[in-house]
Amino acid sequence: MATPPVVQRTVKAIQSEFPDVLVALHFHNTRGIGLANVMTGLELGVVEFESSFGGLGGCPFAPGASGNICTEDLVYLLHECGYHTGIDLEALAAVARSVQDWMGKALPGQYMRSGPRLKRSDLASSRRAVG
Repeated sequence: MATPPVVQRTVKAIQSEFPDVLVALHFHNTRGIGLANVMTGLELGVVEFESSFGGLGGCPFAPGASGNICTEDLVYLLHECGYHTGIDLEALAAVARSVQDWMGKALPGQYMRSGPRLKRSDLASSRRAVG
């Protein structure tokens, strides 16, 4: 049920009351703003986030809740923002695709379907530059 303003208020309140406590955040992507919530957490200095590869999971306490934020999508976002995670994103995406195949159903992760941002645009840019 989190939104960026809720994340901001909650994290600031925790940091104010317990300044020495490391805050970790866990988001679902039910309404498509899980990664926006991560960005808000990052802006507030949070560096630990829980996720699941392929976006597997759900929540028994929130009817209609979708899976957790997807690890591959989270790692892609972090890499694009300049964070070093030490995670091999392509290997992670390959595992998620394998699990998706094994399960026989599409998982909600976006990165495993689309790949890196520059995969297609680099080719298009090089063609434009030549022509």
